[in-house]
Amino acid sequence: MNDLIQIKGLPAIPPLGIGTWQWGDRLVWGYGKGYQQDDTQAAYQAALEGGVRLFDTAEFYGFGLSEKLIGQYYHAHQPKPLVVSKLFPYPWRFSRKTLLGALKKSLERLQMKQLDLYLLHWPWKPVSLEDWALSLAEAYEQGLTRAVGVSNHSLPQLERVAQVLAKHRVPLAVNQVEYHLLERKPEQSGLLRAMQAEGIVLMAYSPLAMGWLTGKYSLENPPPGRYRAQRYVTHKAQIPGLLQTLGEIAQNRGATKAQVALRWCIQKGTLPIPGAKNARQAEGNAGALRIQLSDQEMARLDAASAGALVSWHSS
Repeated sequence: MNDLIQIKGLPAIPPLGIGTWQWGDRLVWGYGKGYQQDDTQAAYQAALEGGVRLFDTAEFYGFGLSEKLIGQYYHAHQPKPLVVSKLFPYPWRFSRKTLLGALKKSLERLQMKQLDLYLLHWPWKPVSLEDWALSLAEAYEQGLTRAVGVSNHSLPQLERVAQVLAKHRVPLAVNQVEYHLLERKPEQSGLLRAMQAEGIVLMAYSPLAMGWLTGKYSLENPPPGRYRAQRYVTHKAQIPGLLQTLGEIAQNRGATKAQVALRWCIQKGTLPIPGAKNARQAEGNAGALRIQLSDQEMARLDAASAGALVSWHSS
């Protein structure tokens, strides 16, 4: 496929990234038990070989370990992808000035002089959104990052940040939010439509619903860990029918359920950033770049995600 996605101020890239929350996180993902550093480095290399050109991390992931790992891999492999990191607004960060210090520490862990994209991870107090936005503008103006954005922001919050950045002539590049076949609030709230109208990219995190959309798990066999097992309990009525629909379309396309779920996100105009613990998962995810869903298949997935099961032969 030749489709590309454009993040303001950055080179156009294939519409699939990789999220690295799993790289170093022991609490939710169990890093160091079922997979190790060698696995994540193999995942990095496999993602590059599969056409992925964006890696997303954060200072919070593994409390800095994810950034350190990406820094090592970035300097050891070609080609060089875009690297994204995020500031976590810890409650003891009482001043907007802490952003520049946190960004510089992220750059040290990444062994970089400049990030491609830096985001505010959550719109949490005590620092106001306007103050955080002012520091994002400063980071951009000082050349510490080529582009700036936010994560987990609603439309009103996004507009507040955009107003501050606009005064400094700094583009708001992305909003990273949860979006997938079991979580469509960005569509329902009008957030996705408004962002697309302004050329702001929606980076879709957890696009495989933390494993639920891969076909590996079911209501009878949920993902390990209480957090992942309970995360979508309110959607459990949709899961069996949605997995059935994903399976039928995947079989028709010679693809996997995960690839179909990711392709759905791509064709909604978003940039999904699935995680990958190893080379096999990274290679599988990258396969989403090489399939194309029909309008009918997209409509079937839309319906299944809403709890309706549409016949394969329906018009």
